[in-house]
Amino acid sequence: MGEDARLCAVLRLAQAMAAATASREAVRAAATGARAALDGSFAALSVWERSRGRLRVLVNEGELAADEETFPPDESYPVRHDPGSTGFRHDRRVAALRRRGRGSSVAAPIVLDGRAWGELYVARPSGAAPFTGADTRFATVLAAVVAAGIAQHERLEEVRHLAFTDPLTGLGNRRAVDLRLDEALRRHRADGSVVSLVVLDLNGLKEVNDTGGHAAGDRLLERFGSLLSRCGAMLPGALAARLGGDEFCLLAVGPPADEVVRVAEEVCAHAAGLEDGQGVACGVASTGDPIGPVRSPRRLLRLADAAQYRAKAVRADKPVVAGREIVHLADETPPPPGDRRRFRSR
Repeated sequence: MGEDARLCAVLRLAQAMAAATASREAVRAAATGARAALDGSFAALSVWERSRGRLRVLVNEGELAADEETFPPDESYPVRHDPGSTGFRHDRRVAALRRRGRGSSVAAPIVLDGRAWGELYVARPSGAAPFTGADTRFATVLAAVVAAGIAQHERLEEVRHLAFTDPLTGLGNRRAVDLRLDEALRRHRADGSVVSLVVLDLNGLKEVNDTGGHAAGDRLLERFGSLLSRCGAMLPGALAARLGGDEFCLLAVGPPADEVVRVAEEVCAHAAGLEDGQGVACGVASTGDPIGPVRSPRRLLRLADAAQYRAKAVRADKPVVAGREIVHLADETPPPPGDRRRFRSR
């Protein structure tokens, strides 16, 4: 491959990684681009797990052997790493190369911030021309381009995390709820998937802040956030979020309404035993219940709010469910004066 062709291959690799919208897509684009640039039949991208002393494969691309997967759950190789360098010495990969019908390979370390991050690995089949010294040097250039792409995606992931995460509890924030609820209702309109929203108000936070200080209040919020996250994990794919202040929610797509209510009951029961806490007021609204058509996020939010207000008014120790305990649809029920809850309107 001439210099112009190699330059074009480098540019294509960089562009493909930049176009990827997620880290998983980016590492696959890196492997695909490197394999094409080096005229290989197979490529892999691995990350260095220092605590295990192994390279864990993130992606395999190209002609895969019977025991290989594109995104393997736990394929890894023991390696020896010299702390004074960025490269790796493979103990067993040569045997795997031969077993899988590959004749030659080239590997280059991926280096971020001066430290070994992982490795780019490209192989050719038995009978093909072996890699040359020039190929090895070019692989190093490709690995540097991959490192820059990975660094960019890591920065973007950090920005996304900050943008959609509550800094105190580590749960999602209101922005995350807005976006997820938009997506959930589009899916509901497309295929009828059940969308359920649990809104929770943590009782007694002001008293804790007044008597123990805001550090004590923050500890209560953190404990409840952990509880909500654990209970929310019983609903596959559910989003646990803090909306602000003492207000939290669970958003679930798919599980039946009864299952969501059962999880909400678990949250209420466990919240009653939190140190310094006074339980929660909990409202549930689900498209799986007789609440009428839900055409906008605002509609479901208002229904869940109305149920939560009822729970707080009657000091209920379990969830109040829209369409069950309350049958009005809350279309004309404004939030109480001074209420801090403000969802994006539709």
